[in-house]
Amino acid sequence: MLRHPSPLQCLALGLLVTIAQIAFALGVANPEGTLAERYLSFVQHDSYWFANIIDRGYGTTVPPAEPKEMEVSNVAFFPAYPLLAGALKRLTHLETYPALLVTAQLATWGFWTYFFLFCQRWELPKSLQAFGALAVAAHPAAFYLVAGYSESLFLMTLVGFIYWSTSEQRGAKVFAVLHGFAMSATRIVGLVCATFPVVHALFRNDTRPNEKLRDRIMRYRVPVLVTVLSMLGGMAFFLYCQVRWGRWDLYLLTQESGWAIDADYGAIFKPDNYHFALPPLDDTTAASQFTSAVAGVLFVVIALMEVIAALRRRSGWRQRVGLYFSAAVIYYISLAGVASVQLESMLRYDLCVHALVILGLLHFLREFRMPPWYVRALAMGVAALVCAAGLGLQGYYVWNFTQGNWVA
Repeated sequence: MLRHPSPLQCLALGLLVTIAQIAFALGVANPEGTLAERYLSFVQHDSYWFANIIDRGYGTTVPPAEPKEMEVSNVAFFPAYPLLAGALKRLTHLETYPALLVTAQLATWGFWTYFFLFCQRWELPKSLQAFGALAVAAHPAAFYLVAGYSESLFLMTLVGFIYWSTSEQRGAKVFAVLHGFAMSATRIVGLVCATFPVVHALFRNDTRPNEKLRDRIMRYRVPVLVTVLSMLGGMAFFLYCQVRWGRWDLYLLTQESGWAIDADYGAIFKPDNYHFALPPLDDTTAASQFTSAVAGVLFVVIALMEVIAALRRRSGWRQRVGLYFSAAVIYYISLAGVASVQLESMLRYDLCVHALVILGLLHFLREFRMPPWYVRALAMGVAALVCAAGLGLQGYYVWNFTQGNWVA
């Protein structure tokens, strides 16, 4: 990796990492047979619901069917991913399953491109770039980026939204709105993440002496406009449900009736939701519970690090607060949603949180001088062991996932 890669080199690096992820996943996938059969084994579980939406459109009873049945009630997923995969299917004449996979993997390429564009903007040394990329790719659930799921599209649109929202380039805000619109149309949490420009603007240290309140409010008109326009993707889905079925909240009703999702917005404050016991290898629900607990502790540790650095006046924390805000929002809403089902799927939802936190930490680490060689050697050794363990666990999860087992 080059120290200061150009945008084209960021594209190339993003493609390289994406291909490496696909190759790794194919290498440890379980099904015997042709390469094509192994590739299609990454269509599992939720992928079938997305395929159903592509092939027959949204359909449901009011109220939604209970128990869940995709042929009766499939309004349980936001539309951006199936819409894009369906468009790719029509343009390329691919079958539905390959179209789902190719769409997800193109989005993965987009995410990694933005990852390296941030590295370019922050002028990170190649060692930090390599560490950050490996830290994200080694997450046990990182294989979901190249599977038939919406994780990669949401992560690409979110990171792209943050990138363009904080850019001073001409036309950047238009690109931010396009990414934000797709983001809020991909996941419900994208509606809250769309407030990133306002949060970022509020914490910018650009207060002017003797500035009138009216003038200060006017300076927020662009961030507010970007936020509102970005929310329209998700709001359009709610409007569609209202016009077609007379219930704007049909998505929420379907989640509740089919998946027993009963959001508990106080879940983050309940000690019973934090399980620190090491989970059995084959119990991914326990792994989700453990992951949720570790993520909660990590937020506290990062907050302490940032406060200490800020007190010493050595921190550009204002530039990172939006990243941490977005990560915390995803964590909070995901935890609230799955608290009623023993935190199932938090392992997967934590992937997006993990990627944002890694970006924030990379920006944080760039502010410090290079430590002595022995400290670097120790840190690299620990990081190598942790990443090797993460990749090993990810390989085991891929092996199970491609057999059709539930992994999340």
